Amino acid sequence: MTELSKPQQASAAGPEPVPRVGARRRTGLGVVLLPLAGLLVALGVWWLLTSVLEMIHPAVLPPPGAVLSAFAAAPVRFLEHAGDTAVETVVGFVLSSACGVLIGLSLAASRVLERMFTPLLVAVNAVPKIALGPLLVGALGWGQKPVLTMVFLLCFFPIVLSTAVGLTSTPADLAELARSLDASRWQAFRKVRLPAAVPQIFVGLKVAMPLATIGAVIGEFQAGETGLGYLIVQAGGVGDTATAWAAIILIGLMSILLYFALALLERFALPWVKDTTSRS
Repeated sequence: MTELSKPQQASAAGPEPVPRVGARRRTGLGVVLLPLAGLLVALGVWWLLTSVLEMIHPAVLPPPGAVLSAFAAAPVRFLEHAGDTAVETVVGFVLSSACGVLIGLSLAASRVLERMFTPLLVAVNAVPKIALGPLLVGALGWGQKPVLTMVFLLCFFPIVLSTAVGLTSTPADLAELARSLDASRWQAFRKVRLPAAVPQIFVGLKVAMPLATIGAVIGEFQAGETGLGYLIVQAGGVGDTATAWAAIILIGLMSILLYFALALLERFALPWVKDTTSRS
């Protein structure tokens, strides 16, 4: 029998896997270039509407140059207020995450607790949080305490919901595997239910992160002594819309950075999720 040459052997064995280095490189570039392209498009539309077409009055939305000049006039002031808002956002988010996960664990562990307290949690979540601002000021005074409370109230419900749903939606095959191995309830929870629920918990965390920023700014509107929300109120009171918009843009940028930091944490904490799921 004639031996097959190496190309013929490769052909008989099937096509060789195509390396995906280029695809990874394109994906990595897209992660950076596409958001920058979107930002440039938004800036172009903003400049067109305010500077060229003059469709929006500067008192409502100043041109990009005026906002940039307002920031350049006092960058240290803006960054100090942004730092205060970032600290309040992160601290409130961490507190609400810890409490939200614990409450979600309790609801998932007991059907009685779930039926008792789920309607109450829904009612608390439905209350407009801005209406609680004056009450928080009266009870907690001015400063960080009412701001942190506002952050907590605004973003803990998605974490509770995602935790409870994740822990009560364990794939049937994994639950059956744990039973077949005679795993105890604690072992099944630690080895099966919790790892299966963590991706769902991160979904709730990523929903709550922008809400935490919103809660911090709302709290600073009503009770803050520092922060970007406080700066917006002060600038708006004297008609300095350029400064107010500079603070608003910093809030947006800060929210983006915090969200992607959380997404990066998820990627390192759950490396198997990307390998076992597909967007196609």
